[in-house]
Amino acid sequence: MDRVSPIAETAYRDLLRMLADDRVQSIQGTPFRQKRGLKTYWYDKYRIGNEVQQTYIGEDTDDLRAAITRHKELQARQKERKAERARLIRILRAEGMTGLDGANASLISALAKAGVFRLGGTLIGTVAFRLYEAELGVRLSSDQLAQTRDLDIASFTRLSLALNDTVSEPLAKVFSDFDFAPVPSLDRHVVWKWKQTRSDLLVEFLTPSSEDDERVQDLPALGVSAQALHHLNFLIASPIKAVVTYRSGVLIQIPAPERYAIHKLIVADRRRDGPDSFKSRKDREQARWLVRVLAEDRPDELAEVYANALSRGPKWRDRIEASLKRLPDVRERLDTLG
Repeated sequence: MDRVSPIAETAYRDLLRMLADDRVQSIQGTPFRQKRGLKTYWYDKYRIGNEVQQTYIGEDTDDLRAAITRHKELQARQKERKAERARLIRILRAEGMTGLDGANASLISALAKAGVFRLGGTLIGTVAFRLYEAELGVRLSSDQLAQTRDLDIASFTRLSLALNDTVSEPLAKVFSDFDFAPVPSLDRHVVWKWKQTRSDLLVEFLTPSSEDDERVQDLPALGVSAQALHHLNFLIASPIKAVVTYRSGVLIQIPAPERYAIHKLIVADRRRDGPDSFKSRKDREQARWLVRVLAEDRPDELAEVYANALSRGPKWRDRIEASLKRLPDVRERLDTLG
């Protein structure tokens, strides 16, 4: 494996930590916790004129609580911290980190500014795969694994309802600013994908399906609809924070790499254009690369997620088995996890 330098690894971890802390820089009033279902979330409560507003900050964690405790200090050092983040990004670029192309990075930055990732959106697909190079500290073995013109964002419908907050700017406006037009669907009032008029870049919103059918559902927090897909709940459970190295850094979230790897083994066998299609082959190659890295660096996490997928029933096992028949080296690595 071609590992990134210790300098790049340290710079990325510092950048990720700083951006996670900087989530509290926008606090205007009094932060408070609120339990919704089985989880606890932080909100910022403030007054605008005669109205009391509240904005979702994030899920309650030790790191977020520590940042909220220091939020006034972090706000006071905002310019200094932004300059430091830009310096860390220059280091990553000098160390040859892949990053994203300008078109994707600028759009993701605008979506993040509107609150898409703060409100539960998870970047999935090949664009997310590119970011595992920095997360895992191993260079991608082939550019072919990371080529795409699609941007896929997934979120749980239940979470979108539970947060009781919405994006700061309608996503239709964000997309219009980047010359995207809605792609017509059977129901002209339902929009879940946008296509850029000057290129073939496509953005799709997705959500897990808990029903037999894969019908379109609403994501209230994001103000869009989303195509429901089976197996997606497995992919976006327990997402991780990641950084897009654009300007002074953009904090987003992507699937845990071990979940992405096993999910690719599943979807490679259920592509509508068949398991021999280009997309299916790319799914398997992405899974192969991740399993190779994770089996060495994070074997316990990979083993746990693999066992979880196999325990979900014969249909899940059959799809994984179909992909592993084409990837004997991946099967061997997974079998040695114990």
